[in-house]
Amino acid sequence: MTKLSFRPKTSEIPTQPGVYRFVDSRGKVLYVGKAKNLKSRLTSYFGTFSKLHERTQRMLLAAADVKWTIVDTEYDALQLEFMWIKEFDPPFNVRFRDDKSYPYLAISVTDEVPRAFITRNREIKGLRYFGPYTQAWAIRETLDTLLKVYPVRSCSKGVYDRAVRSGRPCLLAEIGKCAAPCVDRISKPEHKALAKRLGDFVASGSEQHVQDLRKKMQAASDSENYELAANLRDDVAALEKVLEKTTVVLSDQTDADLIGLARDELSAAVSIFIVRGGRIRGNRSMVVDLELDRNNSELVEYLIQELYTPNSKGTSMEVPKLFLVPEIPKAKAPIEAFLSEVRGKPVKVAVAQRGEKATLAKTALNNAAHALNSYKLKRSSDFKARADALAGIQKALGMKEAPLRIECFDISHLSGTGTVGSMVVFEDGLPKKDQYRRFNLETADDTESIYQVLSRRLKYLGEETSEKFSYRPSLMLIDGGLPQRGAALRALEESGVGEITIATLAKRLEEVFTTSSDYPVIFPRTSEELFLLQRIRDEAHRFAITAQRAKRSKTIASQLLEIPGLGEQKVRLLLRKYGSLKRIRAASAEEIATLDGFGLKLAKQISEYLRDLQEGDTRDTPKD
Repeated sequence: MTKLSFRPKTSEIPTQPGVYRFVDSRGKVLYVGKAKNLKSRLTSYFGTFSKLHERTQRMLLAAADVKWTIVDTEYDALQLEFMWIKEFDPPFNVRFRDDKSYPYLAISVTDEVPRAFITRNREIKGLRYFGPYTQAWAIRETLDTLLKVYPVRSCSKGVYDRAVRSGRPCLLAEIGKCAAPCVDRISKPEHKALAKRLGDFVASGSEQHVQDLRKKMQAASDSENYELAANLRDDVAALEKVLEKTTVVLSDQTDADLIGLARDELSAAVSIFIVRGGRIRGNRSMVVDLELDRNNSELVEYLIQELYTPNSKGTSMEVPKLFLVPEIPKAKAPIEAFLSEVRGKPVKVAVAQRGEKATLAKTALNNAAHALNSYKLKRSSDFKARADALAGIQKALGMKEAPLRIECFDISHLSGTGTVGSMVVFEDGLPKKDQYRRFNLETADDTESIYQVLSRRLKYLGEETSEKFSYRPSLMLIDGGLPQRGAALRALEESGVGEITIATLAKRLEEVFTTSSDYPVIFPRTSEELFLLQRIRDEAHRFAITAQRAKRSKTIASQLLEIPGLGEQKVRLLLRKYGSLKRIRAASAEEIATLDGFGLKLAKQISEYLRDLQEGDTRDTPKD
């Protein structure tokens, strides 16, 4: 039983709200957390050690002390937690990372003569940021168009100072894309107001700016000031061109940030859609390796902390009036209060339920899933990372050589029927799909299935053939724990093949049980070794499920082909439409008859056949 020497007495822990810190022997902060009730939260860390998540176990084993600070309210705890995470950067806290660097449109609003420019640096003090944007060329093109309407200074300080000294403006002033404050063609206060109008239009993307210009154009035309009316007409066309590039996604012209979240055991990714005036103004994706076990509501909370807490220079992402999230954080009220304070106006956090918002939330989810997949592929395609992972697996499992060929096995069945075993092959850390194999099995028992699959696979080793199935693996990886390892070792011993390293990867704690020990090998949670093993295990699981579904569909198809008048093409139509016998049985004859090539007579035959089949199954079922 693991004992933690620094465990505080339960009676010493206060019941008030507060923030706690786990620190190591050198005083380095490992983890910062908040709690509405410190005693309730901290005692959860010091219960039965073996029942804690493996990542929490590692954090506690690395810690030498826990400290806490009492505050008045849960809101104060939230603010202090966010501040300390920024200050200490604890290794066990969730920290999202941009999957790439994004361009922003920035306006130096605090300057006497504001400047509009494109930048990827969000750490510059005194700037008003707009974005992020996915493509630098797109925002440059947009800014170029907007400068025709709002001719704000866009030159560097050196160019501006040179123009002031010489009394001659640059080319941008001559072509109407700068109001030339450098030579006093516009006063500094007027230029600052111009820069504010530019920022307001970019921030809102509202049609109101266009409507205001149309009114001015009409007034100029009515007063026979046709030159001004023509200029205003060109301005209207320029703004409409900018607005055309962004589709209206929310007809109520809401300002909102939508967050989509996708995750697996090791990593998570988010996609943030920045919507202003009902139009998408930017999109940003971020990824994180999950060092400690965190649910979706906690990840949403940490993302908000990461993006919207002002840094030491006072900059953060712009806070809108509405946040649409995949799951409401537990600390919803304090988070809304925190965001409202940053924004200076009320902010609401909600889940999109229906309509346009729900549709856009689904799009954000799809983008997050794509970002997660891209992140995993990027890691898996890195040759050095794969080489390091294989060397790390060799060392951890006590192998003589790096496992250049790994075969992984998994079992899939549906309620004890249609059992299928899968074998996937990875060489040099990459899949060899032409060497994947499926095994049809009669038993639904996982350990017996593993024994049968490995027995059938091992009998091919050593045969003098060119068949790839006879290639000898360095490592046989099984999806499971100690029972599955026992079945695999029994199959290996009976085969007489000789030494092959057997390892199992258990899902719950990602423990690796290997040939020589009943104690698991625990890889660091974000290590390349565990990432590779998990990817191989997940691929075996995917392949097994695909094989089981194909087998099931083939069985269903063979049953449907027994119905007079149903051929293979019509069976495929039925399965494509309904997917299973249960759903076909639930459909009315009239509904089936609407399918291409199906009449009411055939549809009634199908319904009657499936009803009789179900009754036969019920009669054959033994009763207690």
